Parts: sequence; C-alpha cells; structure tokens
Amino acid sequence: MTLGLNEGDSGNVTDDFPVPAALAARPLAERLGLLAFAAASALFAFADNTSLLWAARLGQGAAASAFSPAASALVARLNPVAKHGRAFGSYGFYKSIGYTAGPLLGGALVVGGGLPLLFTAMTVLAAVVAAWAVVAVPAVPPLPKVRQTVVDLAKRLGQGSFLRPTTALALATAALSAGVGFLPVTGAAAHLGPVATGAAVSLLAVCTALVQPRAGAALDHGRITTATGISAGLAVTAAGLAAAMLPGLTGLLLAAILIGAGTGMITPLGFAALATASPAERLGQTMGAAELGRELGDAGGPLLVAAVAAATTLTAGFAALAALTAAAVLASRVGDERGVPRLRP
Repeated sequence: MTLGLNEGDSGNVTDDFPVPAALAARPLAERLGLLAFAAASALFAFADNTSLLWAARLGQGAAASAFSPAASALVARLNPVAKHGRAFGSYGFYKSIGYTAGPLLGGALVVGGGLPLLFTAMTVLAAVVAAWAVVAVPAVPPLPKVRQTVVDLAKRLGQGSFLRPTTALALATAALSAGVGFLPVTGAAAHLGPVATGAAVSLLAVCTALVQPRAGAALDHGRITTATGISAGLAVTAAGLAAAMLPGLTGLLLAAILIGAGTGMITPLGFAALATASPAERLGQTMGAAELGRELGDAGGPLLVAAVAAATTLTAGFAALAALTAAAVLASRVGDERGVPRLRP
C-alpha cells in the first residue's frame, strides 16, 4: 500500500498523513485552518445555544490541527537551518504570549458579554488573521516527493531522531499543562489567595516565553546542541515538578520558574531537531506527527497527576510526572551510550 504521488507530480494531492499536516508546506493550510476556526466559532456566536458549544469547540480543535503544524513547517521552510533555533524560539515566544493573554482576554470578554461575545471575538480574530496571512505569508511551493509506503512512514517515525525530540516536547507540554492546572490547587491548599496563585501561573508562562528565543539563539551560535539542550531542559522541568511538592509560596514560585524555563528550553530545540532530521518534503508530516505527540502530553500530563492525586495526594501526582520526566533524561543518555546517533545541532 502506498500513500501519494510520484516525484514530480503537481502536488495537488499529497501522500502525507494526516492531510492537514500535509498541506503545511503551503500557506493554504493556515488559511483554510483559520477560516474553519472562524466558521466553528461563528456557529456558537450566532446560534447562542449552549447545546452547540461542544460542536463549536470540536470544530475549533479540528481547525487548529491544520494551522498549527502548518505554521511550524513554514517556520522551517522559510528560514535557513543555521537560523532554525532563533526562528523556532521566536515562534514559541509568540505562541506563549497567546497562551498567556488568551485566557485573560477571554475571561474579560465572558464577564463583559458572556460566551457569545467570546466566540464572536474569536470569529473576527481568526478571519482577520486569515486575511493577513494571504498578504503577509510568502508563497512556498510544494516540494516533489517520492512514493512512500506505510512501512516507510512507520520506520521514519520510529527513529530516534523523531521519537526523542517528540517525547521531550510531549513531556514539556505535560509539565506545562499540569503546572497551569494544579499549581493553583497547591497554592490554595497552602492558604494562598487567588492573586498569588494566578501570579504563579503567569510567571510560568512568562518564563516559557522569555527562555525560548534565548535557547534558540544559543543553538544557532553553537553554545549548545539539540541533544544537550533538550536533556538539560528535561532535567530543569523535572526539578520544577519536584519543587511543586514543596509547601508554601516558595515551592509554588520555584516550580513555576523551573517548569517554565525547562519548557522554554525544550520547545525550540525540539522543533529545530525535528526540522533538521526530517526530509524537507516531509516537514508537514513530521510536524503534524510531532504536534500529535504534544497534544498527547497536553492531555496526558494533567490526567496522570490527577489520577495519582486521586489515589494518594497531589504531591505524589507531581512526583509521578517528575519521575517520568527524569526517566526520559536517563533513557536519552543510555541511548547515546548504546550508539544511537545523537540529534544533530
């Protein structure tokens, strides 16, 4: 069984899977994804029916699966390899700003006009950004591809050059989501007010945003490699999760700083490693598969912490995720010692 076209075909059909990731080599995927996001948001904004909320959110998630890997693939295509670190660092910086500002602005909109106002704002924003992308995003022609079988795809995605950065990205996202979700619970248990717990979450996001461009620049300047940088980021993230086990404000702030810094190190280096190891004509597929791994971490991290916390305590939940993250560092080192090729700088 094969997926796709022979080399030299027009590129109107692709052999990549999933399909939204396949279009990542062209701005079309971003535009269509943004327009689909606007349409899903408008569904609830104009209907104003809470029974349609699930459909609107499902549509938004499906649309995001198109433009998120498309954006990361375009970052790789539009920048030379020597500048991938800074490019992905800046990309991650702006994404972190969105993650930080989005809930705050969304909360203000809900207070001011309820969910219909929130979804109306998302509709307008997505449509405006789609129109801006038509003007501002350069055209990137699709690259010719050779035929690829399912076995070929499985072999490529089973290599350490894909699995190791993707696992690191998944663990970073797991730690970030668990921190955002459960650090306020830790703060409340320590009798800290909502201002202090909210500040801790904001500090986590700010640290993530600020570290990413610096980590990317360090990679481009040769001060670190993707392998050493990702390992260091995982170690810092594990230390942050362990710090979340400490009581009081000190543990809360230390956890926020370390989890944010570790995630900020891993994210640009992980994407740069994937872009370097992936064939240029398969960037969309690679980034789409990596985004799937991140989403699994995004969902799995809080679930793991919650499951362990329900059976024992929240402290044990953080400990479980910290141990899993630390184990990834050790597994990476063992792989290097056994001769698995290191990620290229």
